[in-house]
Amino acid sequence: MKKNFALRVDSEIYDAIEKWAADEFRSANGQIEWILAEALKKAKRYPKKKEQ
Repeated sequence: MKKNFALRVDSEIYDAIEKWAADEFRSANGQIEWILAEALKKAKRYPKKKEQ
């Protein structure tokens, strides 16, 4: 399940994220989600999937 929340980002940072996203055929939102997931993995804090 995905949660919605407001995020304030400097316009120059957002522009850079939009360009990066376009280069990788993602939306800006998808790019931000990917960046956060990669940072969590690198920090070994990525949540483990629950078994069903």
